[in-house]
Amino acid sequence: MSVETDPVLEVSGLTIALPGGGDRPHAVEDVSLSVGRGEIVCVVGESGSGKSVTAFSVMGLLAKVLKPVAGAIRLEGEDLLAASPQRLRALRGDRMAMIFQEPMTALNPVLTIGDQIEEVLRIHTDLDQPQRRARVLAMLEAMRLPDPERMHASYPHQISGGQRQRVMIAAALILDPALLIADEPTTALDVTTQAQILKLIKEMQERRGTGVLFITHDFGVVSEIADRVVVMEKGRVVEQGPAAQVLRQPKHPYTRMLIAAVPVLKPAQRPEPAGPMALETTGLGKTYRSGGLFSKERVVAAAAGVGIRVRRGETVGIVGESGSGKTTVARCVARLMPPSEGQILVPDIDIARLSERRLRPYRRKIQVVFQDPFRSLNPRRKVGESIIEGPVNFGQSRSVALARARELMELVGLQPSALARYPHQFSGGQRQRIAIARALAMEPEILIADEAVSALDVSVQKQVLALLDDVQKRFDLAILFITHDLRVAAQICDRLVVMEKGRVVEQGRTADVFAAPAHAYTRSLIEAAPGRDFATGEG
Repeated sequence: MSVETDPVLEVSGLTIALPGGGDRPHAVEDVSLSVGRGEIVCVVGESGSGKSVTAFSVMGLLAKVLKPVAGAIRLEGEDLLAASPQRLRALRGDRMAMIFQEPMTALNPVLTIGDQIEEVLRIHTDLDQPQRRARVLAMLEAMRLPDPERMHASYPHQISGGQRQRVMIAAALILDPALLIADEPTTALDVTTQAQILKLIKEMQERRGTGVLFITHDFGVVSEIADRVVVMEKGRVVEQGPAAQVLRQPKHPYTRMLIAAVPVLKPAQRPEPAGPMALETTGLGKTYRSGGLFSKERVVAAAAGVGIRVRRGETVGIVGESGSGKTTVARCVARLMPPSEGQILVPDIDIARLSERRLRPYRRKIQVVFQDPFRSLNPRRKVGESIIEGPVNFGQSRSVALARARELMELVGLQPSALARYPHQFSGGQRQRIAIARALAMEPEILIADEAVSALDVSVQKQVLALLDDVQKRFDLAILFITHDLRVAAQICDRLVVMEKGRVVEQGRTADVFAAPAHAYTRSLIEAAPGRDFATGEG
């Protein structure tokens, strides 16, 4: 699609200064881009590339320490950098709107969905309450949300992540803005929900003629929806052009690196694992009960009849959407929660119902790397202290534990001197490496990676996957890999276990599952992977 002569958004020569003492003087420098009516422009780059700073500067939502020092931002010809805070407030929601990455932090937990969307209409229109309600219900229906009346009366915690993201889109589009900014709106979503949201954004944009600035680090998503692509690195635009041109004939080395890092749907060639059995579950189940006394008891089977086997030196992936039970299974295996039924054999001792005292020796054997290392590392402790805490608690001397920590830091690609720093002084990818080092310090036999790379840039993700592969070979680890991204699973998993609504619906060798998925649910997951043709090397 060609850009019109009067673009909805025009950013020219934008430069935003960073406070002194940073790794560079500017958050963004000399950034120029435009978005036409009815056009989707994807801004791609790693964390720290300046793509979100650019988006927030358009909305007038920059932190006070970030100051635009040059350039212009024009929305339908109006200079936003010269606009007063009152004028920017009037424009937000009316002529421009934003969808954030994490809707749970953007939605008010104590207001119903209906009240939150109606608030936009109350501020920006003269509609009365019945008219506002009717318009909100129509928008919820347009978002393909089930039972709009019930949704209108629900609170954010009562609906799923995908539904919350649809609510955010409904609130953003309720006033027909000329510009919609979407900041990583699908990163944390399941592939099927992600596919629905991308389709929805494209449909709404085509129907309303809205210009969309879509921020992402995923070229699979870019290949699905983009008309044009802007690639940013370290605050600068290094390449931009029509999507087909940038995807198929990238000119800049950085663009080529990002595209090469995108995991493909073609499973990697991996040797047949032949190690001894490290973990086996039989009939594993977890049931939650709520209510009682004054309300009807509610029983939810989060997992039922789950049977999985993992050998030493093997990576078994558990894939499925949110609510499929994959994380519940992982937490039961790690005995972070007790299962309701079934066995957990490690390798031939059933730990499912061991008391905490008897379970203690097995705690060392099973270690977990979580999705968000910033939340799992203590922000008030130096990372060295976090790494040696477990071994010291199990009787290892502090000097031996520190020596081992230094070795592990080198193993995960970090300097041993970094042990004296705090978690906030590292990037997300570096924090995940530290989390892996902390898990390895316990000399485990089984490593559970629970969405351990889902929040990382594709280039960092590729490095962490290579690291997991390397440490598995070095320590002969059995890895249970939990993910909703089939592209990642294809690269690292020897076998796949597919879960739906708490049950295993299919399992087998990764190559076999991808070549001939037996279950309809597995087929739907594979078909929903973003940029499917691009991600198989065919696009």
